[in-house]
Amino acid sequence: MSRVLIVDDNATNLTLFRHLLKKIDGVEAVCFDDPEKALEWCQHYEPDLVLLDYMMPVIDGLEFIERFRLIDGYKEIPLIMVTADIEKDVRIRALELGAHDFLTKPVDKIEFLARTRNLLALRKSQIDLADRAVWLAIEIQKATVELLAREKEMVLRLSRAAEHRDPETGQHLSRMANYSKLIARELNLSTVEQELILEAAPMHDIGKVATPDAILLKQGKLTGEEFVIMKQHAEIGYSILRDSDSLLIRTAATLAWTHHEKFDGSGYPNNLEGDKIPIFGRIVAVADVFDALTSVRPYKKAWSLEAAKQFLIDQSGTHFDPQCVEAFFRVWDDALLIHARYQDDESVKMEQL
Repeated sequence: MSRVLIVDDNATNLTLFRHLLKKIDGVEAVCFDDPEKALEWCQHYEPDLVLLDYMMPVIDGLEFIERFRLIDGYKEIPLIMVTADIEKDVRIRALELGAHDFLTKPVDKIEFLARTRNLLALRKSQIDLADRAVWLAIEIQKATVELLAREKEMVLRLSRAAEHRDPETGQHLSRMANYSKLIARELNLSTVEQELILEAAPMHDIGKVATPDAILLKQGKLTGEEFVIMKQHAEIGYSILRDSDSLLIRTAATLAWTHHEKFDGSGYPNNLEGDKIPIFGRIVAVADVFDALTSVRPYKKAWSLEAAKQFLIDQSGTHFDPQCVEAFFRVWDDALLIHARYQDDESVKMEQL
């Protein structure tokens, strides 16, 4: 049902226009002889078309249009103004304020019906277009969510591929990713950045897919030559992930390249120092080393939590960004919960705590 608002201080005109509108199927006429009351009605109900007389006391048609268009969502609603043939200046001003069409007194019935039908059709097209836009927005949102879900799944699967080269690491990816998010949150990074580091952190060691098993799984300390080969995983990981259209993959590339840099510039592969190391790289460095120390590896036993904590303290300002270390200790209780939740003997998918 289309709703036509008629505003005219002349009762005869209201009766005539209401009668004519009965000739159009699916139309309801709402009539007011007081423009103030009509504007008040418009605060609660939305017309599909406004038929408005110019010559009215207190509020004329021009002021009505001006106030009507200020109502939220009413800028495009079709509006016909009824004027005398000689009122050219009024028509120009009405167009400037947002009138769509005019009827000249005395109103011709056939012209009235034709113009009314045309503008009601315009309104229907506006509504259909708006509905279509909403539908498209919903569909785009669905597609985006599905795309992001597939992207995250790919990241997790690639991360697992690297992890499975070294079965002793167990839930390392889950723990260090959640530690990273904790630190990011404590450093007041945005919610979007917190989720981004949670999702990208598991890719930090993807370059180890190219590390020979004899080195990756060696029982004992690596030789100098072996360590050179091991260090290559940072650049290999970066080369695998860089230049992606995906922000998530590009972030993972940065983490792969920078999580072994040290705050004092003695890290690898680029000897970056201090703030020149991306903040995500500085965060993951703390999370990754802490979890590596407290995990069993082929070449070592797990350190105690307190021993690993002391190591972070001792290396703050040299290996690690002091702000990241301090942030980690401020959420120490939450970190212990993550450590307890993701145990290596549990088959748990990586998820947010």
